[in-house]
Amino acid sequence: MNPRLAAARALATVLAGKASLNSSLPSQLDKVAARDRGLTQDLAFGTARWQPRLALLADKLLEKPFKAADKDVEALLLVGLYQLLYTRIPAHAALGETVGCVDKLKKPWAKALLNAVLRRAQREGASLLAELEHDPVARTAHPRWLQKAFKAHWPQHWEALCAANNAHPPMILRVNRRHGSREDYLAQLLAAGIDAKACLYSGDGIVLTSPCDVRELPGFAEGLISVQDEAAQLAAELLDLAPGQRLLDACCAPGGKTCHVLEAQPELAAVVAIDLEAKRLLRVEENLQRLGLSAELIAADARRTELWWDGQPFQRILLDAPCSATGVIRRHPDIKLTRQPEDILALAVLQGELLDALWPTLAVGGVLLYATCSTLPTENSEVIGAFLQRTPGARELAIAGPFGLEQPHGRQLLTQPDGHDGFYYAKLMKIAAEPRG
Repeated sequence: MNPRLAAARALATVLAGKASLNSSLPSQLDKVAARDRGLTQDLAFGTARWQPRLALLADKLLEKPFKAADKDVEALLLVGLYQLLYTRIPAHAALGETVGCVDKLKKPWAKALLNAVLRRAQREGASLLAELEHDPVARTAHPRWLQKAFKAHWPQHWEALCAANNAHPPMILRVNRRHGSREDYLAQLLAAGIDAKACLYSGDGIVLTSPCDVRELPGFAEGLISVQDEAAQLAAELLDLAPGQRLLDACCAPGGKTCHVLEAQPELAAVVAIDLEAKRLLRVEENLQRLGLSAELIAADARRTELWWDGQPFQRILLDAPCSATGVIRRHPDIKLTRQPEDILALAVLQGELLDALWPTLAVGGVLLYATCSTLPTENSEVIGAFLQRTPGARELAIAGPFGLEQPHGRQLLTQPDGHDGFYYAKLMKIAAEPRG
């Protein structure tokens, strides 16, 4: 299959609100030649990254918008615009190959339309985009609701945050300290001709100058390192782990933090890792096996403690709560297309329910670390503030450190162009048991 058609079909499903690229793209990649898979991924992710800007340009180029049944044609047009404006693909190849894909859509009327629109974009695209620069949606390539939310919450940072979201993310590794130090592994990378440096904030983190296939990394299969963003690596340190503790990792998939706590403190008494979907736990199990680690994995709704909790309190709880993922847009640019403003309040309700449900499982004197990969206070400091108000036995612990921005509650990390993703942490200690009802 032509990589442009494969990318467009994956994107059409996303535009229709039926899937994410993570779920729609793999089946399309299976249909293209191995040599074209990289191009297909770039076309799908790149088009999603710039879609808010490309969609405004398409509106200027089209006489009337596409019908809902023509998301495939719309997606193909966006893929064509992306090639013309953001890639080094020769214009004649971008035009010819993209228009040629229409035959597979069985919509012959679309061929002349796409040909005319893309040829006009070739001639006038740069000037038309310049005309759109006054519109913050076009300028930032973020949907209006999200651009306005960033501007409201981060008036001094919002434009830099949008720019960071549009950049390609760095590849960051976590050294498995059970097999050696970060300095040892940096030396191995140097010997292998791979340029890298230590992360600023995580003691186990390494950032590569250029991303590479994990199979090129020394000792990956043997468990010497894992791929994990620096912000996510901070959880293990913030948990203040000690031998003999029982730890709960709620909403654990894909298991990066589960594995990190086991690497950081091998003498934990128990690690229970819960995720809602059993199929997501398969990835957790794969990571544990590669690293030679073990944990008790449970597929359950973490809120339904009566179905999975054995009554033994945990000294540590990591709640990596479901969220909007607005802190990892650069890794998943289709978030711009799939998230809607109403999702944020619904997620905040879910986050509060998880806190309320898990709090009784925490031992007095124990610590719950709340984490999200969101950059919206609605899901972060506001959720924690509301929880503290209704939970007299909870006390917030300060998170000191050189990273992030102090918030009314917790600490917010904003996406850094060459560093960590957007992330949020809040640290809560139980100072008293719940009153008996």
